[in-house]
Amino acid sequence: RFGDVLAVYERQDHPPADAPEVATTAIPGTSWAAGSLRAAIARAGRDASPALILGETGVGKESVAAELHRLSGRRGPLVTLNCAALSPQLIESQLFGHTRGAFTGASREHLGMFRAANAGSLFLDELGELPLELQPKLLRAVELGEVIAVGSTQTHRVDVRLIAATNRSLLADVERLQFRRDLYARLALWQ
Repeated sequence: RFGDVLAVYERQDHPPADAPEVATTAIPGTSWAAGSLRAAIARAGRDASPALILGETGVGKESVAAELHRLSGRRGPLVTLNCAALSPQLIESQLFGHTRGAFTGASREHLGMFRAANAGSLFLDELGELPLELQPKLLRAVELGEVIAVGSTQTHRVDVRLIAATNRSLLADVERLQFRRDLYARLALWQ
């Protein structure tokens, strides 16, 4: 730091291997950090395991999720849900769907994001905002590949790769008992 100027020094002992399969239009930059990120995306993209993207608001977490989905080779769509944009009462219905008459205003069946993303990827943006009471249901969907719509007892099999992102420290939330440790462990296989 020189007064109000912050200087950043990047040491390049071992430059990251180039990852030509990752689009530089999606993940731009020539710095060591950008190259490392592209290399990590290339490794994680081929794996079907869940991925957790951590970063400040505006750093391009959605672009990383899109590249992970593209590189996965999954034939289904990339479906995106911003957990912070919905009320806690609507998130369960949006994620898992609901049956007709499950609650006031449910005039028709809704499949939910998991079923809409079948054979593809589901990107949950702002995962840290997911209410604690919904986290066991999300864990079940990730571990078993099963969802149950609101107002139903029938399970539906889904084949979805979950990609989640947050700008919060989920580890700190785990320590404060505001985020489930088992869900964090399951999602943080690629981080």
